Amino acid sequence: MEVVQPKDLEKYYGLAKRSHAELCRQKRIFNARNRIIGGDTEAWDAQVCDQKIKEATEKARQETFAAEMRQNDKIKCILENRERRDRKNLCKAISDFQQSFQKPESRREFDLSDPLALKKDLPAWQSDLHARNTISGMQKFMGEDLNSHERKKFQQEQNREWSLQQQREWKIAQADQKCAEDLYMKTRLQFDETAKHLQTLESTTRKAVCVAVKEFNKSQALESVEKKIQEKKQEQEDNLAEISSLLRGDLLSENPQQAASSFGPHRVVPDRWKGMTQEQLEQIRLIQKQQVQEKLRLQEEERQRDMDWDQRRFQRARATLLLERQRQRQQRDLRRALDCSNLSLAKEQLLQRKYMKDVCTNHPTEDYFTQFNTSSR
Repeated sequence: MEVVQPKDLEKYYGLAKRSHAELCRQKRIFNARNRIIGGDTEAWDAQVCDQKIKEATEKARQETFAAEMRQNDKIKCILENRERRDRKNLCKAISDFQQSFQKPESRREFDLSDPLALKKDLPAWQSDLHARNTISGMQKFMGEDLNSHERKKFQQEQNREWSLQQQREWKIAQADQKCAEDLYMKTRLQFDETAKHLQTLESTTRKAVCVAVKEFNKSQALESVEKKIQEKKQEQEDNLAEISSLLRGDLLSENPQQAASSFGPHRVVPDRWKGMTQEQLEQIRLIQKQQVQEKLRLQEEERQRDMDWDQRRFQRARATLLLERQRQRQQRDLRRALDCSNLSLAKEQLLQRKYMKDVCTNHPTEDYFTQFNTSSR
């Protein structure tokens, strides 16, 4: 026996509800009167009511959520204030404890962070060769010695001497540069004169070369024209010789001997063969006529053979038909004889029955068998 669970009841309730809603919807849709005449006001009212119920439910749900949010905000504010107050009290307690029991003077490393350490300490050094002025102490660096004033004065004097020396060297360099520029200008002018002279010589040479090239081209043109005339004349002669050679040759004259092959008299060269001779054509025609006659003879023989076979088939069919007719006639005669014998036997049996019937009605029973045996004999 199965036990019904609550989830099964909910499932069946949901299925029944959907089925009822589907039946109601089909009833509204397939009702031709309501669909044609006007709208379904009941359905509309039900939809409006459902919508209002949904809106009211949603509104109540939103208000519940808002109330919960306000309550949560209040709780959060209270907790934050309490945490802030506890943190403030803790910090105050720690500060009081440090001021009372953890003073800076009581620490072991107070000398490292003592604000009055510089006032309490001795001077860095009293001279450059003091015993406390060690390398690891880093109390003295380059340029921080006690004789720095005299050293700086000496360095300034040295810088002034170096500056004067640089000025003298700069003036000498300027003079040398000016001499070099003058020499460069003179050399440049000399180069320009030389270039101008070379340019003049080049232009003169170019003109002479142009004249020589022009004369050479002119002579070449005349030579080319003469050469073309000679080539044309030679080409015409070659063409005439070729034409005469072709006219007299075996190709255009269609000499049958040129197609003869070196492999035998029955072979020909395909690219030189100009066709068969008249004797070969006559021989081919004769062979074709013989083939036609032979084909006609074979056709006549085949026709005669077909006629013989047709005649044999006809005779065989006729003999078969005659035999069939004879067999039918014999069967018909045999059936007729059998019918006659059967008719005679039927008549005898009818007479015998009639006789026996008469005997049974007119004579006693003892004489019946005697008479019957006598009549049967």
